Amino acid sequence: MAMKIGLCFPYTQESLDRDLSLEWFKRVDEGPFSTLSCGERMIGTSVDMMALMGAAAAVTSRVRIVPTLYVLPMDPAVKVAKHAATLDLLAGGRVSITVGIGGRVWDYQCMEKEPVARYARMDEQVAQIRRVWAGEIPVEGGEPIGPALVKPGGPPILAGVMGPKATARAAKWADGVYSWSGNGNGEEMRVQQARVVEEWEKAGRDTAPERVAGFWCASGPNADENLKNYVYKYIKVLGEGPAKAMAGMVDRSTPDAIMQSLDAYEEAGVEECWLNTATADLSEIDGIEDIIAKRG
Repeated sequence: MAMKIGLCFPYTQESLDRDLSLEWFKRVDEGPFSTLSCGERMIGTSVDMMALMGAAAAVTSRVRIVPTLYVLPMDPAVKVAKHAATLDLLAGGRVSITVGIGGRVWDYQCMEKEPVARYARMDEQVAQIRRVWAGEIPVEGGEPIGPALVKPGGPPILAGVMGPKATARAAKWADGVYSWSGNGNGEEMRVQQARVVEEWEKAGRDTAPERVAGFWCASGPNADENLKNYVYKYIKVLGEGPAKAMAGMVDRSTPDAIMQSLDAYEEAGVEECWLNTATADLSEIDGIEDIIAKRG
């Protein structure tokens, strides 16, 4: 089966408003895309992931809705369980969720959480989410947490992990893995996908992992400039040096370059690729649709 392609909503863009957001939802839902995702950040210009995904779930009818990702150690597990179940209700069972530890200490500080023991906390939080979905009462004297699940067991849970230790941990509880290479590097993705398969085998899992991945790209006017500016702004919070280095490296800004990465991802075993576009301009969707048509 050919690799599916989804889009990440351009959640950090200052140009967003109601009409543009609704048009994005409509275009993705009516287009050749498999998934609409959205990231979670606190600092910066981003919209709220939970609110945005709720709106998308309510006004779409086909495309899969995937929060990507809940920075789980900074969020209450019961709240995430309730939000994901509500999201799936609004979407009519089209939701999967992705969880990870995030990379910005400032987001944790905004949420009044310490960024310590994050992987261990995430392991326990995933277990807690599934207990909530199973109807376990989370506090003495309380009641089960609703709403009722649309599908048995709740939405599938993907792990946003990359390294060996993190992947090994995720293999014990995740339904799949969301992998990442900022510039769509085929060799990086080959290594990550081989690791996912290996760790699932070591964990003795009887079901194969869902294998999803993503990269940054630009396909509209002034694509190269837009891509470099976007990546610089996105990384700048980590320092001027890293931001300039990453912005200088990214070049998935032509149809051929994007196609090259998509082909490499598919060859590495990725089943679905979620593209993160550099702007919220609708020309980004036009460009990706053309690329999908050319891939056949």
